Amino acid sequence: MKQAIEEGFILDVLANYTTYRSYYEIQKSIEDNPEFNTKKAQKKLRSFVESHASTIEVKSNIIIDHFVSKVWKNKMKGQAKAMVVTRNIESAIRYFLSIRKAIQDLGLPFKAVLAFTGKKVVDEIEYNEDIANGFPGNDIAKEFKKDENKILVVANKFLTGFDEPLLHSMYVDKKLQGVLAVQTLSRLNRCNHKLGKRDTFILDFYNSVDDIKNAFDDFYTSTSLSQPTDVNVLHDIKDALDNAAIYENDEVKEFNQLFFNKADAEELSPFIDNVVSKFDQELSEEEKADFKIKAKQFVKIYAQISCIVPFNNADWEMLHWYLKFLIPKLKVRDKENEEIDDLLNSIDLSTYGLERVKLNYAIGLDSSESEIDPQNPNPRGSHDNNEKDQLDQIIYNFNERFFAGWDATPQEQRVKFINIAKHVMSDPNYEDKVLNNSDEQNRKIALEDMIKKAVNNERRRELDLYKKYASDDEFKKAFDSSVMRILSQNPEALRNL
Repeated sequence: MKQAIEEGFILDVLANYTTYRSYYEIQKSIEDNPEFNTKKAQKKLRSFVESHASTIEVKSNIIIDHFVSKVWKNKMKGQAKAMVVTRNIESAIRYFLSIRKAIQDLGLPFKAVLAFTGKKVVDEIEYNEDIANGFPGNDIAKEFKKDENKILVVANKFLTGFDEPLLHSMYVDKKLQGVLAVQTLSRLNRCNHKLGKRDTFILDFYNSVDDIKNAFDDFYTSTSLSQPTDVNVLHDIKDALDNAAIYENDEVKEFNQLFFNKADAEELSPFIDNVVSKFDQELSEEEKADFKIKAKQFVKIYAQISCIVPFNNADWEMLHWYLKFLIPKLKVRDKENEEIDDLLNSIDLSTYGLERVKLNYAIGLDSSESEIDPQNPNPRGSHDNNEKDQLDQIIYNFNERFFAGWDATPQEQRVKFINIAKHVMSDPNYEDKVLNNSDEQNRKIALEDMIKKAVNNERRRELDLYKKYASDDEFKKAFDSSVMRILSQNPEALRNL
């Protein structure tokens, strides 16, 4: 799959995969920023998240809001289409009716199509495809190609084998596991060069990042998915790029004016070549690596976030396009490591930030066992050399994801994790079922049971942790994973804490 993406046969559907939690946090993080107009989206998002009113009507409105504002007229010359994946036929029908109503209320010039097998009674009304769509069910694939039909609502039908290059976005409200997750999301990966299909977008109301990553790991040599990103990091990265003083803002603006007026390559090249010359002559090797890392961060984070929220910042948009042309021309070499440029080109910096780059340290990027920690929402460069305690970093990463409802101080959090980890290590079955168990799957199951037992034993002293662990499956999975990593890092040091 990775090779097919790199060679341009299919698109990377995970490049802009967004969980609903991430979607909400990104929206929320810009609420007070005067550069963004998000009041309407915030109102709808809060009605779902903060009041826990997880209704299909609210989610349908979020889908329509996103499709209309970010996809419909902005992607594939106005011909982009979307699929809504629901958990069962009844949900599919309710989604279809709600989406159809939202389309009618807004007076939009397109329709939704419903696909399911057989008949289903919902609210005392019997539905089938013919009745819902006004044309035979056997014609759905053909009818969906028409420009008037933009959104396809499904339960199980069309999740596999449906080849439609016009599909750009997917809205998921269904548990996806294993090969079904890969098959479903891959409905979007068909290229459409004629219409300029360069990316895809997935908004997932149901699954976590870990669910999807685990599903794709068997098919993709290095799956990269992000947690929520603080959009304000773009301010910091742009400041750092500007401070390198190898390009002028006027040059960036003039380049964009020519580019969007369809100027040819001969007119555009001088704006790039002049900066490349400054890059080569005025920056040290470390500064070159630092600049290129931050440039790639800016381009990919901006591209990802712009799939979710509207930006009214022309400087960001222009810098994004300018850097897309500049980055491939920037050559970073060092006598100690001739592979540094390959490293920079291989890591997805919209998802992962570098804690540090050691120029004499080779990383096997294509190994299925390679692991890079999720991005700290601070701009990183090659000179960042802030080594953190592994335990503290694991806890920090956990808290970055689950900051809400986790009120303990950093030191109190550390104590909680160490306490649970020590409980697991003292379990009488730990040595046989974990340390001496060569079966990875059985070892993981045993560890999960021991962690659950440890949390349960501590429920009186750690009531908040116990309640969160028992009621929030996503929290439980992330907590289990964090404890497992703590146990695997340095068990001897853990015993002495």
